[in-house]
Amino acid sequence: MTSTAVTWLTQEAYDRLSAELAALIAHRPAMAQEINDRREEGDLKENGGYHAAREEQGKQEGRILQLQQLLRTAQVGEPPADDGIAEPGMVVTVRFEDDEDTETFLIGSREEAHTADIDVYSPGSPLGHALLGKKEGDTASYETPNGKTLSVTLISAKPFTG
Repeated sequence: MTSTAVTWLTQEAYDRLSAELAALIAHRPAMAQEINDRREEGDLKENGGYHAAREEQGKQEGRILQLQQLLRTAQVGEPPADDGIAEPGMVVTVRFEDDEDTETFLIGSREEAHTADIDVYSPGSPLGHALLGKKEGDTASYETPNGKTLSVTLISAKPFTG
């Protein structure tokens, strides 16, 4: 079973995130200049433009750190083996207890949702975590954020092919 500390990404998602990171880093000097320009407008206590620029800089720096961590721990490319075990990089179909309908989604990074035409559940989410390591036919229970316990049966687990 793959550790939840590793994030599985397709090559397309990895390339897109790498390009976003490069663009954010390249934009740092322009952001610093914007802050300096706003600082020169006068009293910092009443300078809304300065505070907005600083807030935007904080958001960008946070995203840079998030992307660096994600890309550093990413497992790129080949999906996991087609062994019927739920793990990151697998498209799983589940049936909720007392429900005839099934739900199909990818266990992976929410960043993958931008390129995948499928719902994505993080391996750290309650449902994603409950399914990790389960085999087809296994039942898992998990607690929802509102405290309710739900049970699901893993119908199938197939590698994500993009």
